[in-house]
Amino acid sequence: MRIRSSVLLLAAIGAASCGAPEPVAPLPPPTTAVPSASPLATPPATDAGPGDPLSSSSAAPTFADDLAFLSAHGAVHVLESKSGARVALSAKYQGRVMTSAVEASGRSFGWIHREFITAGKTGTQFDNYGGEDRFWLGPEGGQFGLYFPPGKAFTFETWQVPAALQEGAWEMTEATPTRAVFKHTLAITNGSGTAFTIEVERTVSLVETPPAEGVRSVAFETVNKITNRGKVAWRRDTGLPSVWILAMFAPSPDARVVVPFETGAALKGSPIVNDAYFGKVPSERLAVHEEKGFLVFTCDGKQRGKIGLGPARAKPVLGSYSARARLLTVVQYDKPKASAPYVNSMWERQLAPYAGDVVNSYNDGSPGPGKPPLGGFYEIETSSPAAELAPGQSLVHTHRTLHLVGEPATLEPLARKHLGVSLGEL
Repeated sequence: MRIRSSVLLLAAIGAASCGAPEPVAPLPPPTTAVPSASPLATPPATDAGPGDPLSSSSAAPTFADDLAFLSAHGAVHVLESKSGARVALSAKYQGRVMTSAVEASGRSFGWIHREFITAGKTGTQFDNYGGEDRFWLGPEGGQFGLYFPPGKAFTFETWQVPAALQEGAWEMTEATPTRAVFKHTLAITNGSGTAFTIEVERTVSLVETPPAEGVRSVAFETVNKITNRGKVAWRRDTGLPSVWILAMFAPSPDARVVVPFETGAALKGSPIVNDAYFGKVPSERLAVHEEKGFLVFTCDGKQRGKIGLGPARAKPVLGSYSARARLLTVVQYDKPKASAPYVNSMWERQLAPYAGDVVNSYNDGSPGPGKPPLGGFYEIETSSPAAELAPGQSLVHTHRTLHLVGEPATLEPLARKHLGVSLGEL
């Protein structure tokens, strides 16, 4: 699986490569050295301004900044590629990929909630540490949902992230300069009272990318395996879980999530996007280009909204772009070719609990009058099919992230190759 996924990323970036990739040499041990700058300084979460696109602007934290901050609050394991790209992992925060960058002094791509981490709280409604690849389980809402107490209304006030998903460190069973493995067994109960005992094995690996003129990159993947460690089979009529991977990024005024989707005569007239999770997304924030087969979602952290695409429409790739940050982000995931049930996360009692979405994007904002946002970020999310597993059986979901940094002219062919869109159309 990992070899195949690496090839996919390499093939896609290879169109802009100035030559064949060099063989991968052994890497030096990762470092968690803390720079001399104050680790508690909190740079504002804004987009990069003019300047060198391969390094961080003064408005955005560097990888070294974020590593210093995280290291002051717990152990961090750093993966480092031959090119100098880096990925920071945390066992303390449930095996998350906290952030990544093309180099130590480069812009930090993951969104980290420094205020929450500094406060040192746990057991809140949402222990929001941040991180650009975190493991959760679906579904969120509905009669089989995992984020609402049984019998309670589906409102923001009653929404509660399960303790099993946000509290306690995970065991890191393997750690090398290019790979780490986290394991954890959790117990969780859905809104209908069905209890699950789930063993999670999460492998995070670097993906090497070949050089491309004028472009710097960092790529990694997480292979997320869940196993039914209970004594009974997981059944549709009592609720099924799914792997749900969420990537948190810092918003910017021009950040746009791009989601290609399937077209064709057989899909004519069928729904393209679910844009009613938290109230319908205004048309000025969501542009659906039906004939061209892609949509564009504004992700500036200014207005709460969420979109999703089901299995008939979703493709195994989506991404985001910010011209001001000179950053193209591509997310790939493994999607079964055959039709499969996907859990429904809508905040309502559902008539179709397995007619859910495969990919989602969330833009943060106030959840209600007078209420603060959850932190100010946007997300790109992918999900596995519903896990209908007998005791001892497993399901695997792989989620890959590729960040490409460069001038628009150098990113244009990569945007077309990966997403099938021109940056000028965004």
